[in-house]
Amino acid sequence: MATEIQSIPLKTIDGKGAALGDYAGKVVLVVNVASKCGLTPQYEGLEKLYRDRKDQGFAVLGFPANNFLAQEPGTDEEIASFCSLTYDVTFPMFSKISVAGEDRHPLYAALTAARPEAASPNGEAMRERLAGKDIPIWPKPEVLWNFEKFLIGKDGAVIGRFAPDTPPDDAALNAAIDEALNA
Repeated sequence: MATEIQSIPLKTIDGKGAALGDYAGKVVLVVNVASKCGLTPQYEGLEKLYRDRKDQGFAVLGFPANNFLAQEPGTDEEIASFCSLTYDVTFPMFSKISVAGEDRHPLYAALTAARPEAASPNGEAMRERLAGKDIPIWPKPEVLWNFEKFLIGKDGAVIGRFAPDTPPDDAALNAAIDEALNA
């Protein structure tokens, strides 16, 4: 399964061809991101994670998606500008994709198949909060919301999944990253 995920064709935010295989040998955190979400400030923490650990073989990969209340309406160029100017994002960003539903990108089909359940510091609180506000949510195992995180080990295997309300400085997330880096 790891090599299958690593070979899925991707496109960087500036239009170049890519694949997760380009990051083979590194620990990677794949995050679906959005510019107009209550969780958008997580960009700051994700950038800190990246800068603090990139020299150890770690990368954060951002995948803009507009699946949740149209919170990522911009073009790739607008998204890249927003990330750079607002949060000084230097981690790799990719072209906007769908991460849930019938049109979801093959990468997210593979990620959710590999890890159908997300760990959350607050249990089901976020899912219940969204449902309580009559916000449409995708059923499990689909991605719940913006800023869901998938951790991929050096061998390309999906080794963790963290709910959107898991902040980048969460102890369990950081322990999982460190464990993967030391593997």
